[in-house]
Amino acid sequence: MPEARTHIFGIRHHGPGSARSLVHALADLQPDCILIEGPPDADDLLELAADAAMKPPVALLIYDPERPQRASFYPFADFSPEWQAIQFGFAHKIPVRFMDLPQSFQMGVAADGEGEPPADEQLTPESQNTEAQSPPSEPAIVADPLAPLALAAGFSDPERWWEKMVEHRRDSSAIFPAIMEAMAALREQAAPPRDLQRENCREAYMRQTIRAAGKEGFAKIAIVCGAWHAPALQAMPSAKDDAALLKGLPKRKVAATWIPWTYSRLSTASGYGAGIESPGWYDFLWNSTDNSMLATRWLTGVARLLRSEDLDASSASVIESVRLAETLAAMRGISLPGLPEMNEATQTTLCFGDPLPLRLVWQKLIVSERLGSTPENTPAVPLAQDLAREQKRLRLKPEASARELDLDLRKPGDLDRSHLLHRLQLLGINWGEREELRGNQKGTFHELWSLAWEPEYSVNIIEAAVWGNTVEDAASAKARHAAETATELQTLTELLDSTLLADLPGAAPLLIEKLQAIAAVATDVGRLIDALPPLANILRYGNVRKTDADMVSHVVDGLVARICIGLPGAAGGLSEEAAEELFERILNVHSAIGLLQNPEHSTAWNAVLLQLADGQNQHGLIAGRAVRLLLDGKQLQGSDAARRLSRALSLATAPAQAAAWVDGFLRSSGLLLLHDQALWVVLDEWVNSLNSEHFTATLPLLRRTFSSFQHGERRQLGVRVASGNASPTSNVQSEGFFDEARANKALPLVAQLLGLEPPSL
Repeated sequence: MPEARTHIFGIRHHGPGSARSLVHALADLQPDCILIEGPPDADDLLELAADAAMKPPVALLIYDPERPQRASFYPFADFSPEWQAIQFGFAHKIPVRFMDLPQSFQMGVAADGEGEPPADEQLTPESQNTEAQSPPSEPAIVADPLAPLALAAGFSDPERWWEKMVEHRRDSSAIFPAIMEAMAALREQAAPPRDLQRENCREAYMRQTIRAAGKEGFAKIAIVCGAWHAPALQAMPSAKDDAALLKGLPKRKVAATWIPWTYSRLSTASGYGAGIESPGWYDFLWNSTDNSMLATRWLTGVARLLRSEDLDASSASVIESVRLAETLAAMRGISLPGLPEMNEATQTTLCFGDPLPLRLVWQKLIVSERLGSTPENTPAVPLAQDLAREQKRLRLKPEASARELDLDLRKPGDLDRSHLLHRLQLLGINWGEREELRGNQKGTFHELWSLAWEPEYSVNIIEAAVWGNTVEDAASAKARHAAETATELQTLTELLDSTLLADLPGAAPLLIEKLQAIAAVATDVGRLIDALPPLANILRYGNVRKTDADMVSHVVDGLVARICIGLPGAAGGLSEEAAEELFERILNVHSAIGLLQNPEHSTAWNAVLLQLADGQNQHGLIAGRAVRLLLDGKQLQGSDAARRLSRALSLATAPAQAAAWVDGFLRSSGLLLLHDQALWVVLDEWVNSLNSEHFTATLPLLRRTFSSFQHGERRQLGVRVASGNASPTSNVQSEGFFDEARANKALPLVAQLLGLEPPSL
């Protein structure tokens, strides 16, 4: 049998020039077999790469089924040399295989030596075309082997040198021998890599794969690998030595699949070891067929983007930017404008010197938010398949770019979308994030979401698959498990809220049972108060979501009763910090009682507020707010509130207590003071009665109260004090005055509007 001839093509990273050069080199060689630095664990999935429905960017996901968080990604773009090698092989019916050390061994070594990976290292992107990443403390020649070559050529940035020498070329097959020679020289001088044992094992396995391909009878073997590894695969040591390196490596069972990827995750900014700075720019170069129009096409796209964002970008500016980019390229001695020339021309002519719009260009075009897709027959856990069906049914296509989704819960389709997003949140898949309603988006039937799909959600889905095979079953099972392990009342109420929002009736009964059990023995009034608002929120959504919210009503009844009994005692003798905390909780309970709209609850709560308002040992902040809430709810007349204010501000009351009472009564509401003459007079007389010492001690508390007023309210109050005007406004009569003659003048118009006979006056 003739000895196999190997042809090694060392590459640096994803790039259109490298990909074109490799394709031309393979076409000239016409190999019998193509070996690619990648995970052999995924060899069975390679055929899917030829499926028409596979749209890069995509990634191979290799994970440990027992610990899905231990996973590795192998991303591919259209312009990845490895991807083009795969496509070339299938197009010409040439066997294609991966040859890197399998992840079953790499994860086995990691699990054997480290145990559970730290949280910040659980998702470690691996690449089939990169050298081992080195720590900053190692020599620069190891951290980036091409840096010395770039420096010798007069480039401070290796990326710019590589882009000029390789990525802008349309066909440069001759670069591969040059790369091999350069890497061989650099490896002789380089310090050992950080993980020398791992790198030696990887290269040994690659050589073993090459030997195995030769034994199968392949005469011409094309090897596509990282440039750093190329010399190690050319000088083949003995098979016995390589076998000794690999002997006894621990192994774990792994699974593999294809997942959609994004250009943002392909960039170096994402932390990807073999990433590139500008995947969107490289995609543009890969799809460009006419270099003479390169600047025109790119800058026209930039102008189109700026216009879509309501920024000026005229045709004249585009023409000038093209001229500037090409002139800069000529001055710098390069044949075509690169990304630096394009960016300088963009900022100068299209952005008028402002660097801020260039950030938008960087995000949308230079990096790009493109998201790939995989065929429907791609292997996946049942949960992922069910999610894909739900996304298709509800027309919720995953997209990398963030987009807003405004749901009207009165519509069945929008209600189902809301259920899906809430279920995914319960599973820890935060595809959608709830946003605050704004503008005209009023009412309980509105939900506003921000959606952005991240590739890491594929791992989250695999982790969540242990709970069930459908999104509904998995979310329900996880909610029940969380209920069984929960010990805090507030945790259970929030979980119940999420469960009903997700429409999981199978989990709700267990949650309510556990909630009743914990609430029955809870003695901390603060925890009872914290538990009430989420439950009130559940009852508020009951009619819109058509959930059986009545099942929680008796739990709410018990909570309200226990709060009303325990709150007066818990509110006595409080420090400043404790009073502030209880102040916010009382507001939350008051809001929840208002949402419930239950007369019995309202009556009981008003009685509690009256106790707080008139208690002898109450902190001024609590007593003042209780009076204010009763006044707002028309449970007190203005004269009654004024009388309590006058008593609280009497000379017998300590200035600090009096100021706290005013703070509780007036915080965030200057209009009440501005338009209520009786309250104004009482407060004015109290301030005038303070001596200088008491005034100095009270001033910080009063300043805190008045700082919560709106600017316009403070201005009107200041004008009124400065003018000495005793009336709230010039057009408001004093309390108790009624001008019958003026009122009678309006009666004919009112009668006409109501369709009545005009009154006889």
